[in-house]
Amino acid sequence: MNTYYIGVMSGTSLDGVDVVLCTIHQDRCTVLFSHEHPFPQSLKNTVLHCIAHRVSLADVGVLHHRLGQLFSQAVNTLLAEACIAPEAVEAIGLHGQTLWHEPNGSYPFSMQLGDAAIVAVETGIDVVSDFRSKDLSLGGQGAPFAPVFHHFLFANLHGVSAVVNIGGMANITIIDDPLQGYDTGPGNVLLDLWIQRHQNVAFDRDGAWAQSGNVHSELLKRMLQEPYFLQPPPKSTGREHFNETWITNRLAHLHVTPADVQATLLALTVHTIADAVHNSTAIRLLLCGGGAKNGTLVAQLCARLEDIEVNRTDTYGVSSDMMEAMTFAWLAYKRLRHESVPLHNVTGAKRNTILGAVYASR
Repeated sequence: MNTYYIGVMSGTSLDGVDVVLCTIHQDRCTVLFSHEHPFPQSLKNTVLHCIAHRVSLADVGVLHHRLGQLFSQAVNTLLAEACIAPEAVEAIGLHGQTLWHEPNGSYPFSMQLGDAAIVAVETGIDVVSDFRSKDLSLGGQGAPFAPVFHHFLFANLHGVSAVVNIGGMANITIIDDPLQGYDTGPGNVLLDLWIQRHQNVAFDRDGAWAQSGNVHSELLKRMLQEPYFLQPPPKSTGREHFNETWITNRLAHLHVTPADVQATLLALTVHTIADAVHNSTAIRLLLCGGGAKNGTLVAQLCARLEDIEVNRTDTYGVSSDMMEAMTFAWLAYKRLRHESVPLHNVTGAKRNTILGAVYASR
């Protein structure tokens, strides 16, 4: 009899809640069903407001509850579509919605909202959540976590592979000895923000608007001077750093059309990812996340990596859309087996450790 795990992920882009139903064994993770649950615009606006403004504790508490309800709905929809009883699922791996990630302050923390107790009660399934705080308590960045799962999936490929997830932020994994990984910087977050402001659409489909503009060399130069890009790993970042204010500050005293800004923001994502790949010995690049479907972005990336084989992870049998949700299903599996997660080389934590807190459904 199969034992199932569910992974739930809503990323920085806030473009939906990805849910996967997996079977997991010591040497493989197989997705049986997946579901992309809509992220209500009103709730998305609330999340963005909480990130960008001073809010009350009541605001945070209400949002925590509402996100718990959303994640519960997403899981229950998947269970209904897959005709799977809650009793057949061992656990849900719930990342939660990141509001703030600050691993380098005097009091390091990473805040993910979405009440896991609500999800456990509403679904009738045990939930593993709060994955990042233990790593932070050991002096790590608390991110990225995907590299250990990428290693689990692709370590058998010949030669050194790089895996890049292009979500709101982009992160790279170098499958080598030792395993390496870090956030390269913005993936889609600035592109989405800019087109939402100027064209009132959620994202730049296939990079069409960016392709209509021209890269502004001075603006790109200013962007690439960002200290984060020069900082050695371990490192991680988020929307609290790369946001509208960040763009506005670099546009100071420049006259750049909105389309040219979009083209330059896409070039920024391409440059920072390509630089990270060039700084490794990777012979191939595997792409996942929403940005992997941006034809303009991928074409420019291939042009800068002409000696590197570039494919989506789908080529190797792993959904590029559901990779992050799969990661948290696998982390829930590791937690229930009391297995430490080999992350210290990636995050800079003092040692590897067991990650996640268990919320019982009964």
